[in-house]
Formats: sequence, structure tokens, C-alpha cells
Amino acid sequence: MPLSPQAYRPARPLIEIADFLADPVEAADFPQTVIRFRNDRAAAEIGLETLTDEEWVAHLGRFQPLPDTLPGPMALRYHGHQFRQYNSDLGDGRGFTFAQMIATDGRLLELGTKGSGQTPYSRFGDGRLTLKGGVREILATEMLEALNVPTSRTLSLIETGEALHRGDEPSPTRSAVMVRMSHGHIRIGSFQRLAFERDEAGMKRLVAYVLRHFYGEASDDPVRLLTLVAERAATLAAHYMTAGFVHGVLNSDNINVTGESFDYGPWRFAPTWDPEFTAAYFDQTGLYALGRQPEAIQWDVMQLASSLRLIAESEPLIAALEGFATSYLAEIVTAILWRLGVTPRGGTEDRALVQSFERALRTSQAGIDRVYFDLFGGQVPDHYDDTWSELRDLIEPYAPRRARDHAYWQGEPESMLIDEVEAIWAPIAERDDWTMLYDKVARVRVMGAALADPDAAA
Repeated sequence: MPLSPQAYRPARPLIEIADFLADPVEAADFPQTVIRFRNDRAAAEIGLETLTDEEWVAHLGRFQPLPDTLPGPMALRYHGHQFRQYNSDLGDGRGFTFAQMIATDGRLLELGTKGSGQTPYSRFGDGRLTLKGGVREILATEMLEALNVPTSRTLSLIETGEALHRGDEPSPTRSAVMVRMSHGHIRIGSFQRLAFERDEAGMKRLVAYVLRHFYGEASDDPVRLLTLVAERAATLAAHYMTAGFVHGVLNSDNINVTGESFDYGPWRFAPTWDPEFTAAYFDQTGLYALGRQPEAIQWDVMQLASSLRLIAESEPLIAALEGFATSYLAEIVTAILWRLGVTPRGGTEDRALVQSFERALRTSQAGIDRVYFDLFGGQVPDHYDDTWSELRDLIEPYAPRRARDHAYWQGEPESMLIDEVEAIWAPIAERDDWTMLYDKVARVRVMGAALADPDAAA
């Protein structure tokens, strides 16, 4: 098998905690396997880009074990709050983790699935993924990666030849199995299950595992873990807001302790700055609306703190929780200045600039992506009205983070609004034409290159 000898570095630390965290499962036997998307750019980080298509299907569609990593798929166990209601009947119901490896940057990466078949946690589900759901996840992860949002990445999408029936889209519809690449798949809900079961030994082992393999620290201190997760979660919340992205389902079983966004269902990007904008039709109270996302993610981190009380005192956990707000306020400034393409100056000037930008964006109801595109590098265009006059003065002293010399700036801004998502899906559904999807991915990657820091783009 032509695995890259320089980049393929298999690992298997999940075995250390599988006895209380996961169950061995088998993938479904699909009637067909047709590659629809293979992300060789991401695969190169773990030495899989050299696989032939046949080998790609064998390992990422039929799930034959990759050499020297996990011996087989493992469905993770967890509980969680779903729209603030505790549910102890959860777990990987249509996915599993099946491989771990050390990436070219030295960090642990895991391969997990969506749509790979039933598990002990499927309940009444069929364990499958619609092809449209897989296409939507490709679009979400590619756009978020380009916008510098911490996210899982879609490594593979393979059509599997089954007819699925769903209540929220025309049926029967086509099926697929997707592979995502993430630095870990352990959720806040994994800790909630251990707390629910009063498993102190398991909780201590899981804390030490996450600190060692996800954060690179040789520690078993639950307060330290909460501090780090709160910082990462705050960073994620800030980047969601900067991108105008609404995940849609910020339940505690959907919050990864690595601070990476993942598991994209009813997501949407907001066209304008509307704090009440929601993604899910079933979010009737707006619990996870655009403007409530920081609070929602902080609430989930509080559930981690509550779970860790099984092995830690309350007072230091409460102190660690307070770091979320501090981290969020700092990171929202950093994230917005990054997307505006200006170099931070430090101190109160940066915060004043961001506050002025947020006011103008909200008042003008201008398109979010259009505004970031026009202002990149620190220049407010002359045709912008008086709503932007304060920002024009505040941003004038700022140096560009990078020049607008990339070809991307000669065109139009890329967005990922729902109408375009549906337009990309339509030719796939109607005539199996994937051109629009592949073209969109290519354009989004061009945008990502134009936005990236100069040293990252080199």
C-alpha cells in the first residue's frame, strides 16, 4: 500500500481508555462505494494522500483497518444536554472513530465517521447519512477552515447506494458515508456520562488522557483541564461570531473538548448581523441563535465543570470557569482584526475599533462577507456612508496584515449562504453533476489563501 513513508505515523492511544469510553462496532456493508470527494490536501498531513482510489475506498468506505493504528472502529459513549434537557440515552449512533495518527505538525489526529451504520447507540435510527448532508458538511468545513475557525475537516465523502427516507428533505434520497479528521472526538458529554455514573476512576483517567494527548501536558489536574477547555471554547465562540456562522445545535454532546467545531447539521451563515438569526427550524425559542452562541457554549463548559466536581472542589473550578469571558473578549478582538486584515496595535485602541465595527455592521445591515471583503487591509471605501465614519477614522492608523495583491481581491467576496448551498445541491440531485461543488471548494480555498497570514501562505 503506497502510504507516504514520510508522513504516515500511526498511533492508537484511544485503546488506553476504550474499556470505559467506547464499544467495538462494525461498519455497514454498503451496496456500492463511489468516491465523491477526497481531500488530498488534508490527507497529506497524515500520509494518506498517496492511496489509490481503490485503497481509499477500502479504508475510508469499507473501513479495513489502517496499518498499526486502531484494530477496528469504536463507537464512543456519552450523555449530554440537548436544548438544555439532560439525555442519558446518547452515544455514537451513526459514526465511530477508526484511526489515530500523528500529523506532520506533531499533533494527534483522529478519523471519525458519519453515516457508517448502526451501533448500540443508534436507538431508532438507521445509522446512515444522506448524501446531501455530506455535501453540506463539506461546504461548512471548507468555508470555516478558510475563515480561520477551529473546525474538523471533511476528509472523504463516498456515496453508498442506499435509498433513505427523511422527514426534512424529499425522499427517498441518496446515502453516503463521510470521514472527518479532527484532533479528537471526546465531547463534554463524555465527562457528563462518567459523572452521571459516579465513575471517579474513569473520570480521572479521561482527564489525564485529554490533557496528555490533546493538550500535550503530563497532568491529571481537572482544574487545569477545565481552564484549557474554557479557553479553547471561548476561542471557538469568538470565531463563530466573526464568521457570522450559526452551528444550530450547540448541545453539550456537540462540544468537543479540543475546542474544534464539528458535527454540522442545520448550520447556516447569517447574511447580515442579526443576533436573532437561527439555523435550525426546530430552534423555536432561538436558544442557539447567532447572538446567543457565546452564552450557549459557555453554558456547555459549565456542564463540564459540574461533571468534574466528581473529582475536584467547586471553588477552583468556578475560578477556572471565569476564564471563559476573559478569553472570549480578547479573542473576539483578535479574530475580527484578523478578518479585517489589519495588524493589532494593542490596548484599548483595538477594542474601540472592534466595537465601532460591530456597531456599524449592525446598524447598516450590510452583507457580512461584503463588508469584510471591502475593508480588508484597513481601508473603508469612499462609497460607504456616514454609518462608517467613526470606523474610518479609527482604522486609518492600522497597518495592513497583508497586502491586497492576491487575485481574490480582484473579484467578488465568497459567501456560503443557504440559497447557494441549495443551488450547489440541485444539479447533484437532478443530474449527478458535481461541477458546482468542486468549483465552490476551489474558490473557497483561494479565499483562504488570500486571507491567510503571510507566513502561513508561503
